[in-house]
Amino acid sequence: MKDKNKEIIILGIDPGTAITGWGIIKDGKKEMEVVAYGCIETSKNKTDVERLKETAKDLQAIIKEYKPDEMAIEELFFFKNLKTAIKVAQSRGVLMFVTAKQKISVAEYTPLQIKQALTGYGRADKKQMQIMVQSILKLKTIPKPDDAADALAVAICHQQSRKLEQLMKK
Repeated sequence: MKDKNKEIIILGIDPGTAITGWGIIKDGKKEMEVVAYGCIETSKNKTDVERLKETAKDLQAIIKEYKPDEMAIEELFFFKNLKTAIKVAQSRGVLMFVTAKQKISVAEYTPLQIKQALTGYGRADKKQMQIMVQSILKLKTIPKPDDAADALAVAICHQQSRKLEQLMKK
């Protein structure tokens, strides 16, 4: 973790197979600001291996461009479909590996932790989360697509966790 007086760049990730949301925030001395956000999309016509390779390549490009100091990723906490859960877990593994290979620390948060960090309520719905992302980052509109807004929420959660950890060390 960097010196508390320095700006840090946090990469938030909402992992997926078809769509992986990503968001970059800068945690400055006074407040957070959004740097960039978007999605890594892969075609369902490609094999699983091709999709994972594409996700890895795109994440490497994001890391190269924005040079994040830390990365936060959503944990796979609950699933309805085992096949989907396995594919998302594979994607998470690739994303974490690519990031760790660049010597960037990786933090993981459950959906409950992310919702609590942003709204104070672990069962907040998607709309509540999006409104909080917009409000916290002082954006004119809610970030689109939803996966990008979710990734920014992960980054905000990490920033809040960092601040709490720093306060507890005092």
